[in-house]
Formats: sequence, C-alpha cells, structure tokens
Amino acid sequence: MPIDPGFLDELDRFEASLSQQSTAVKKGEQESQSVGEGLTFSDYRRYSPGDDTRLIDWRLYARTEEFYIKQFEEERNLTVHILLDASASMDFGEGDQHKFEFGAKLGLGYAYLTAEEHNDFQFSLFRERHERIDTGKSTRGEVLALVDRINETDPSGDTDFETALGEYAASIRSRSLVIVVTDCIGDLDGLETGIASLARNEVVLIQTLSPDELDPEVGGDTIFEDLESELTRRTYFGGRLAERYRTRVDEFADDVSDRAQDLGITHALIGTDEEFFDAFSSVWIG
Repeated sequence: MPIDPGFLDELDRFEASLSQQSTAVKKGEQESQSVGEGLTFSDYRRYSPGDDTRLIDWRLYARTEEFYIKQFEEERNLTVHILLDASASMDFGEGDQHKFEFGAKLGLGYAYLTAEEHNDFQFSLFRERHERIDTGKSTRGEVLALVDRINETDPSGDTDFETALGEYAASIRSRSLVIVVTDCIGDLDGLETGIASLARNEVVLIQTLSPDELDPEVGGDTIFEDLESELTRRTYFGGRLAERYRTRVDEFADDVSDRAQDLGITHALIGTDEEFFDAFSSVWIG
C-alpha cells in the first residue's frame, strides 16, 4: 500500500500546535544579544536529552514548569540525517501497519518539520550499505519527491548495521541530529558498533515492530518465515512455545534499549499499530 502524502497535513497541524505553545511561552520576551561570542538570540525550543543544560531558560521554567532551550543563530546550521532500514525484514505487516512504510513516514516527518524550520536534512536508505536518496534541497517539495522514491522501493536483502552506519558516520561533517529507523533485527553487536560510530552526534534510534511480531495472534500448526534468509520453519505455536517467544521478544527489545542507554542515545520502541500522529509526537517531543 503506497504512502499517501496527505499524512503531511497532520504534521502541519502538529507544527501549528507547537508554534502556538512556543508563542504563548515567549509572549513579552524581547530579542536580545546572546551571552558569549556575539551570537544573536533567535528562538526557544523544548529541551531534548543531550542538550546543553546551560542553555535552559530557568525563568521560563519557573513560569511554565517546562524546559526550554535558548536558540541562537548559529544553532540554525543543524543538519538532520534520516537513515531508514530498507532490508527484507522491514517488509512485514499489512496496510497501515507495514513496518517499512510506517517507519518511512516517521522519517519523512522529521524531514518535513526540519525543512519547515529552515534547517537541512539528508535522507538515506540502508541495507548492507547506505544510499542517499534526497537531492539536497531540504524543502517541502523535496519531501513530496521522497514519498515517491520510497513508494518505488521494495525492502530486500540483508542488513549490515556496522558497515552501513559506520560508513555513513564517516561522511558527517557538521553538527547533526541522526535519526535511525529500523526494526533492529539482525546482528545486535553490529548495530551497537554502527550506532556507536554515530554517537558523536545526537542520535535517536526508532525501533519499529509490528503487533504480529510483538504478540502473534497465530496458534496451532504454523509456518514461520525469515524474511531476510527466506528460511521457513513449521511448528506448533502455542502454550510454552508462545510464552517463550514473547519472553524472547521482550528480552530483545530490552537488549536494544540497554545498548542504546549505554551509548547515551535516545531509543524509542514504536508498534506499527499506533496512530501515526501519536507515534510521531512521542519521538519528536520525547
């Protein structure tokens, strides 16, 4: 089922809501010269994990009980890098719950709001290597073009997290936020190494899994297929086997979360049965 670009309309409403909150917070504030090296104050934004706590406006916190960071003109040079897993394991789920398409929409949401904030984004797919698919324009039109390119993509092949993410990390030359969207299925040691190579930047790891992976509703005689290797296994799924499966899925998700925490990066587990707007809000705001 192709991605309908109409979902961007939800992001317009989301951005308008954030802007309204920001305007209310900033009412009565005057533009002023920044502290330090002659930078000019330009805006506020919500605090995100990893931000410099010295930039928190504590007077605003006293009034709003919300953490806001002072932004200066130099901060507008931020580049947001979106890396979307396009391996075969992402080709799972039906309709709006398809992992690749759901993950793509999360990544496109970051690209869209980054462009609206007049910052730059880069969008890449990765399997064994990474492939940049944007043209460097960082505009709304570019996001719409990316929707078409993603709709033409068939998730396939294996994932080599260490190589794909490591090589991409070596290409980053400026202050950056890196968004990695993946189901994390594969070599977790390689994933950890690849993410570690990106961790000199701010990194958000968005793990997308379908409800059928998290808690299968199948029972009885069942054929399971590995989407990347195409190996199949026929077994009776139920009772203790079903219980062990769910335990292993929980352990898998916890393992990914623990590795992310050890690296000091943000990790979010998103089920593809969540409403898109709610899912995106949770990862954008944190």
